[in-house]
Amino acid sequence: MTARAAPSVLLAVALVLPGTAVAQQYFVYVGTYTSEPSSGAPPQLIPGGPASPPSTSQGIYAWRFDTASAALSPLGLVAETANPAHVWISPNGKYLYVVNWQENSARVPPGVSAYAIDPKNGALKLLNKQNSAGELPNQVVIDPSGRVAATVNYKTGNMALLPVHADGTLGEPFAVEQSEGKPISPRGDGPHAHGVIFTKDSRWLFEAELGLDRVYSYRLDIGGKKLTAADPPYVTLPPGSGPRRLQLSPDERFLYANRQNDGMVSVFAVNQGKLTSVQEIETNPNDAQELGGTAEIQIDRQGRFLYVSLRGSSTIAVFSVDRANGKLTLLEDVPSQGNSPRNITISPDGNFMFAANQASDNVVIFKINRQTGHLDPLEPEMHVSQPGGIALVRTGKQG
Repeated sequence: MTARAAPSVLLAVALVLPGTAVAQQYFVYVGTYTSEPSSGAPPQLIPGGPASPPSTSQGIYAWRFDTASAALSPLGLVAETANPAHVWISPNGKYLYVVNWQENSARVPPGVSAYAIDPKNGALKLLNKQNSAGELPNQVVIDPSGRVAATVNYKTGNMALLPVHADGTLGEPFAVEQSEGKPISPRGDGPHAHGVIFTKDSRWLFEAELGLDRVYSYRLDIGGKKLTAADPPYVTLPPGSGPRRLQLSPDERFLYANRQNDGMVSVFAVNQGKLTSVQEIETNPNDAQELGGTAEIQIDRQGRFLYVSLRGSSTIAVFSVDRANGKLTLLEDVPSQGNSPRNITISPDGNFMFAANQASDNVVIFKINRQTGHLDPLEPEMHVSQPGGIALVRTGKQG
């Protein structure tokens, strides 16, 4: 683990970087993996690795974060719920949505939960919960219009779209897309949906299908509640590569997919939902496939730098982006300051990255150098058992 620069030095640098002149305060929500007494075995932090010790987390935890001082104020447990593995803030900042990856009780099915955010103190109020129309939901994303929630179910290999009502509550799924087909890799065991992303106009969405090594394209008609597969419906990635999560460039000309099983990133050109391969590039040549591969992918607001977390090497790969052709160049691999970084999230102002190190029970804040893409770790850290998804919203935001 590398030595850290003094926080005072890092903050002094931060104050002169573009986009940091106005101090802001955020609520930072961290979803966690909770214990599974009914499952008979604790979860694995890294695929194929040893079982993890039982988690002591009970749900969603929150902190108040000041961008000027990098000060953190813990708010504690704000929602007791089972396995809130991924969290997402609505576009108006009023609501938080979470997938319950797996319930602690077999009597209660996993699903998607909606919470109202208190803009003054960050408290969460449960609005309702809907079934995800599948098993082991692992991501929920709200479309830019705030009217649709998309969730992907890992175990059953399907994607469900749920209406989001004006009061933030979720309706029953109006579309369920089931992945069909046989794995093209001997190591595959069937469909495993793992990532979804919308275009800014909410007319298109893309789905990463890890088990079948595909990325699907769909056209969405929100008013008509209709989801239509593109032609062709998907692109095929190398056998056993395992596309996991997705990011679009700010101009939406390129789509990026990190691949869990082989530690690569795929780059596609986008044209009316049609995907054309542009590049395949390694994240870390030294990160052996069996160590867990990649987990999460993020792109900065200007589309200049792309980041991928690697659970095996406990690093974050930093790429520069050629905005003309979408191609990536690996710049460096930065230590995540912990073990098995599962989720990475860039703050809405674009100046900070939060990395959830699931195996070392810490969330580390990095200052993003907007000129070079480099990540500088700050202190203090956020400590919580088995952190997963991270979401930020400005304090006091009302719409």
